[in-house]
Amino acid sequence: MPVSFSRCVPHLALLAAMCVWSTSYVALRVALSGLTPLQAMSGRMLAASLVFLPLWPRLFLDLRRQGHWGALLLMGFCEPCCYFLFETHALRLTTASQAGMMVSLLPLIVAGVAWVMLGERVGGRVWLGFGLAVGGVVWLSLAASPADNAANPLLGNALEALAMLCAAFYTVIARRLSPLYTPMQITAAQSGLGMIFFCLLLLFLPESDLPVSLGLALPDWAPWAAVLYLGGCVTFGGYGLYNFGVSRLCAGQAAAYTNLIPVFTLLFGVGLLHEVFLPSQYLASALIIAGVLLSQWRELAAERAT
Repeated sequence: MPVSFSRCVPHLALLAAMCVWSTSYVALRVALSGLTPLQAMSGRMLAASLVFLPLWPRLFLDLRRQGHWGALLLMGFCEPCCYFLFETHALRLTTASQAGMMVSLLPLIVAGVAWVMLGERVGGRVWLGFGLAVGGVVWLSLAASPADNAANPLLGNALEALAMLCAAFYTVIARRLSPLYTPMQITAAQSGLGMIFFCLLLLFLPESDLPVSLGLALPDWAPWAAVLYLGGCVTFGGYGLYNFGVSRLCAGQAAAYTNLIPVFTLLFGVGLLHEVFLPSQYLASALIIAGVLLSQWRELAAERAT
């Protein structure tokens, strides 16, 4: 494989991960139209764990050999446990586009956490790119039409912000563990810990069964199909690709790609949930993409030079 292309592979993996993750907002809304949050998350983590079942004997031996169980447990507690707990309840209260606005906070939070925990420095160009992307996401959300299916957007967005804080700590811990574990091992550990966490909550924690209203007529099997997709495709593919990208780039650069999630989410929302995509939102999407490219400019320029 040419050196220049091999250096682009982590960026392509992160781009693909963002595309896959963006579909999770639509799929999770569909799942919540017929299931409770804990039912949806337990099913998702169970499906993901089953995908890894043939690999667990070898993975368990490698995990025992490498150690660092405390860091792995903390990583899994941050994400998927707390992250999905906050995000699933957030999407019951707010729209996907408004939740996507909060995702833009992740690179800024990761940069701060990585600076404290990993000593990673970011330059002015990166911060400017982050600022443009955040501005684009805010514009994207403000330009959206008011949604009747957002029961409590303020609380929902606050829960999504807490989910981003959990995701920031997860990204930094995964970066620290990447020299010791492969992306497949990290993803497998997340799936197993998430399955145990959400299944225990489902058994002992009561919750409301009030479904999310999408304004669409969906078949009865759609929520369960969405859960299988979330566990089999989004968790396995999305996290596998993201963990690969994190293992090759610094935490702040990898997190910068999450600013593309709102753009992809609205595109999938238009195609699958018939959401309205206004002309101003296309301009806001272009601003988000420009911000991500600017934050990665020095890295991409160095790759082209080699």
